[in-house]
Amino acid sequence: MTHSRNVAPHGWYIASYMLRFIEVAEEGNDDLERRFVTWENTILVKAHSMNEAYEKAVKVAMKETEPYKGGSSGIDVQWVFEGVTDLLPIYGELADGAEIMWAKHAPRKLRNIRLRARTKDELQQ
Repeated sequence: MTHSRNVAPHGWYIASYMLRFIEVAEEGNDDLERRFVTWENTILVKAHSMNEAYEKAVKVAMKETEPYKGGSSGIDVQWVFEGVTDLLPIYGELADGAEIMWAKHAPRKLRNIRLRARTKDELQQ
């Protein structure tokens, strides 16, 4: 069976979004050359379309952006939503062992392929 590449037949999508951490009162929070700590979060979204999945991902991400007092000194800090970084339909039904994502990589040396693999202990650190 052939599916549209943008439609999840069972209604599930994987969405990733980026949040940037700032100290609210600090200067340079909008400096495009400055470095910031970021988190890329990946979530499951139940939706009827890519558009709905996108909107739901943004809604989830925006819940994380309320300023709060951080650290022992209670500085005003905030996570800033920078956008959705990925949105993929899941083509199969969700079940134990179901494939939900895949990625094709350009050819690389076997030595480098093996360097990407992690042991169980490395993954649990």
